[in-house]
Amino acid sequence: MYSAKITGIASYVPDYALTNDELSQMVDTNDEWITTRVGIKERRILKGEGLGSSHMGKIAVERLLANTGTNPDDIDLVICATSNPDYRFPSTASIIAHKAGLNKCYAYDIQAACAGFIVALQAGTAYVRAGMYKKVIVIAAEMMSSMTNYDDRTTCPLFGDAAACVLLEPSEEQGVGVIDGVFHVDGEGLPHLVMKAGGSAYPASHATVDAHEHFVYQEGRAVYRHAVTDMLTSSQDILKRNNLTVDQIDWFIPHQANLRIIEAVGSRLGIADDKVLVNIQYRGNTSAASIPLCIDENKDKLKKGDKLVLTAFGAGFTWGAMYVVWDI
Repeated sequence: MYSAKITGIASYVPDYALTNDELSQMVDTNDEWITTRVGIKERRILKGEGLGSSHMGKIAVERLLANTGTNPDDIDLVICATSNPDYRFPSTASIIAHKAGLNKCYAYDIQAACAGFIVALQAGTAYVRAGMYKKVIVIAAEMMSSMTNYDDRTTCPLFGDAAACVLLEPSEEQGVGVIDGVFHVDGEGLPHLVMKAGGSAYPASHATVDAHEHFVYQEGRAVYRHAVTDMLTSSQDILKRNNLTVDQIDWFIPHQANLRIIEAVGSRLGIADDKVLVNIQYRGNTSAASIPLCIDENKDKLKKGDKLVLTAFGAGFTWGAMYVVWDI
């Protein structure tokens, strides 16, 4: 059986930066309030009529192909993690593949909220290990601004737009690449983090639009408590399963949901602050895109053989952690 390793990474963020000062002109908030509670200074927002998650995904994929010198016709599969598809159907992955000129691949979406990237990475790894595909692009593309209520002071400071992707390829070398993953889901989390309308249970109507039920709804305290506990325990589990100590980990890359959550998880895990990769201050919470975006923006710090632990938590509740040995 092959191992699956990451051979390339790329990302894209829009040009427009929405600052805390600008937000304070839109809703009752201020820079101090936002920074103190979530640690975010600005977030990037995609502007342009008719532009959606696939627009960002296309650019990220094109950058990935250029960075790795990969022929688009050699890509076998694209898996896109997104909670913000361009349309209910077709899949955003299929749109990205078409726009990026990936004419010979299969493509489909995964929806696992903020945990989407690691869930998609696990799926892509399985395909490569099984020998079914040799070049798999795992992408997370999230236009979070499309589901953000800019009249809600508790949620609108959190979210930004971005896309990021990796190329997975087989390797006969053992002990490198994506080594292991642990994943969990608890459906009782539904009422705490949800878009209330727009699905088959509560289809769109004048009433649901008037009630602002097509935006992110979050019960902050419940989400914070579960996110800290679940990202911590899944990270501890992945270390234990692979006979690793915290000191042996070179980089800890958590989902960039909230700086206070990141600090709490890192502190309880006992990992040094300088081993925790963070970019939330200037990107906000980009949902599934946050982990690969954070890695890409810090890739100059990584070296071949570095041991990485990735962890994420999202609506569902769904969460998990992965152990990766960097090989670029």
